[in-house]
Amino acid sequence: MPRMPLAERRRLLTEAAIRAMARDGVSRTTTRSIAAEAGVSLSVFHYCFDSKEALLESVIETITEHYLAVVKEAIRPRATLRETVEAGFAAYWDHVRAHPAEHMLTYELTQYALRRPGFEHLARRQHELYRDVYAGLVEEVRGTLGLELRVPVPVLARYLAAVTDGLTLNFLVLGDDAAAAGILAMVTEHVAGLVEGSGSPLPAPLPAVPGLQ
Repeated sequence: MPRMPLAERRRLLTEAAIRAMARDGVSRTTTRSIAAEAGVSLSVFHYCFDSKEALLESVIETITEHYLAVVKEAIRPRATLRETVEAGFAAYWDHVRAHPAEHMLTYELTQYALRRPGFEHLARRQHELYRDVYAGLVEEVRGTLGLELRVPVPVLARYLAAVTDGLTLNFLVLGDDAAAAGILAMVTEHVAGLVEGSGSPLPAPLPAVPGLQ
């Protein structure tokens, strides 16, 4: 491999790991197979990652970055909240349909981390990352459109993460794209109703939830 910055080497190895794990499964993917997938020596792998834990964290972050990039591109600039939410969900869903094995890998990573002693924090990190990604997107949309939300941003972020996570798994299992589209349309209407004056009113602003501030 030509000389290149460490960060670039890590990126190439992480992308190779994603391909290998999506194809062969997390438990059957070895450091040797990842190095071979990337076309580098095993010593290069160990130079870039000092543990499997570090590699898996990089894999989790990189998969999230893949779809975050397309969603961020899709949601700006948009005239209304409904158009923005629709565009964001559409971009995410296009990514799910185009890369089902990659999204399936995210669930396998969660199970792997939860079942392997000492790796449990990676599963927590994974879902905290989902929450943080949605919180960032919500803040960006709120700032761009000048919105007043009727729920705290962390609560909405967790809600969106839970909905898309569950819906993605449902689609990967059942393959029902029409049903998924209907649910996304319903979620879009619900999210629009969480903004002052946008319809689908709530009786009152939801109270803050301890620990989600």
